[in-house]
Amino acid sequence: MTPEITVLYDTIRWEEKALLEAGKKKNVNLQMLDCKKLSLDLDNEVNNYGTVLQRCVSYYRNLHSTAGLEGMGVNVINCLNTGIFAGNKLFTHMLLKKQGILTPFATVSFSKEAALESLEKHGYPQIIKPTVGSWGRMVSKINDSDSAEGIIEAREKMYPIYQIHYLEEFVQRPPRDIRAIVVGDKVVAAIYRSSGNGSWKTNMALGGVAEKCPVSNEMEDICIKAKNAVQGQIVGVDLMESKDKGLIVHEVNNTTEFKNTVRVCDVDIPSLMIDYALKSSK
Repeated sequence: MTPEITVLYDTIRWEEKALLEAGKKKNVNLQMLDCKKLSLDLDNEVNNYGTVLQRCVSYYRNLHSTAGLEGMGVNVINCLNTGIFAGNKLFTHMLLKKQGILTPFATVSFSKEAALESLEKHGYPQIIKPTVGSWGRMVSKINDSDSAEGIIEAREKMYPIYQIHYLEEFVQRPPRDIRAIVVGDKVVAAIYRSSGNGSWKTNMALGGVAEKCPVSNEMEDICIKAKNAVQGQIVGVDLMESKDKGLIVHEVNNTTEFKNTVRVCDVDIPSLMIDYALKSSK
């Protein structure tokens, strides 16, 4: 029997286990599929997967499995375009800007010399990020020209993706950011993420502390626009409370984690995701 929903993963996290349990509670015919065991006959348009909830952590497995499945006629949440757009911070920035959504000021440079010149022009501190990456990895705060020289020189010797020097302003904000979970056209829950160790980074993977964040009409409107900008269906939107600009969006997450949002807000996000996936298949 063809499943109604396939949860496609390459790492079993709390989120994937919660989706499985939510499916069981709703008596949904749901299968868990390890992408590392997946082999697709790309000329076969028979759908043996139902609607696929794309949950692969690997950026490249995520994109390529989505492309293959969509090419075979499978409904994948989120779609390939969302994986491409939301998976790259530069692409996301340009799409958000096009839709009039406030973002941190950013520049992109394509050599060490150009990046150093940009830093001198716009001043310190600034944040340097890989255009593709997650969990705060390879994200550094550049405080002065000496640290800039060392950080960028090191990146020039890494994989080509790290030689694209994406720089953002260091936003003056409270010592926290916001993660909002969007399912369809609704922000179902949001949390404040504060650093747990005095660091400026708030990623939960780095020890951040979560607490419930009220969802205002303004925040929901911004998040829905951000989701639509990357053609998303179920996403996490990360926002900051800029002292100068108000709420600004700095990232949209294609396969968002929601463990801490469920824990803090007591909202059954996995069930809402399952319900949305079932409706999208009709």
